[in-house]
Amino acid sequence: MHPLIKGLLTEPTVVTDGAWGSQIQNLGLAPGECPDNWNLVNPAAIEQVASSYVAAGSRIILTNTFGANRIMLERHGLSDKAPAINKAGAMISRKAAHDKALVFGSIGPTGKMVFSGEVSESELNEAFAEQAVALAEGGVHGFVIETMSELAEARIALKAVQRLGLPVVVSMTYDSGKGFERTMMGITPEEASEELKVAGADVIGANCGMGTEYIVSICSRLRSTTNLPIWIKPNAGLPEVIDGKVTYNSTPESFAGYALKIQAAGANFIGGCCGTNPEYIRALKRVLSQKA
Repeated sequence: MHPLIKGLLTEPTVVTDGAWGSQIQNLGLAPGECPDNWNLVNPAAIEQVASSYVAAGSRIILTNTFGANRIMLERHGLSDKAPAINKAGAMISRKAAHDKALVFGSIGPTGKMVFSGEVSESELNEAFAEQAVALAEGGVHGFVIETMSELAEARIALKAVQRLGLPVVVSMTYDSGKGFERTMMGITPEEASEELKVAGADVIGANCGMGTEYIVSICSRLRSTTNLPIWIKPNAGLPEVIDGKVTYNSTPESFAGYALKIQAAGANFIGGCCGTNPEYIRALKRVLSQKA
């Protein structure tokens, strides 16, 4: 086990951060605009988001780099800025964290699938390696490969960043199948657990998906198949479209209420994904502190 992860596990449950995209939208990100590029054009806003999670009690915060691999950035004509965007994202979160939180670099999917031939393994490896190097140069303490649905892409990303010697979390998204217990590509928690452990992930987990109600079972199934630490970041309940806007049916209190169930199911790291904000993390921190 990586020494940094081993040290974190001395805490009963490590509280991570919440959603970034919606927070940036609240600060003025225009529809269709690249949120990752705000690391360069509006760093003060990104620091504000990062600082809000540190103030809420997050022990680990991420970087605003979820879509900052060169393949995703091509959609915005920004692929050549990938190194600068990632390094800046890491430096902003490090500045906000001070000595109160650790910073893990967020690495999301490319939006292209290996199985269909949309992208080659070598292209993925180059994109993820470039992103990881820039994040490391910016000072991240570890990496979170998140919201993955294809195991091949997750494994390639893991291999690309492992060479840097920092701890790596790999988190899949389970939002398909009966009970939302499979990824979009049909992968079960048991299959992901086995393959990611063999591939050398330091921590495995689940994020996004269909909310707290369903992720408790996912967490339990992951724990039944591995002794690796588990990372869980659910959405704020189920998404609903009201007046043309996506909203979530969970309040900070009800979201935090599920934290004890997630903890009991075996999670070592708990935070939030879509629909959450610093209030959710504050409530989560309060509930878990009371339990401790």
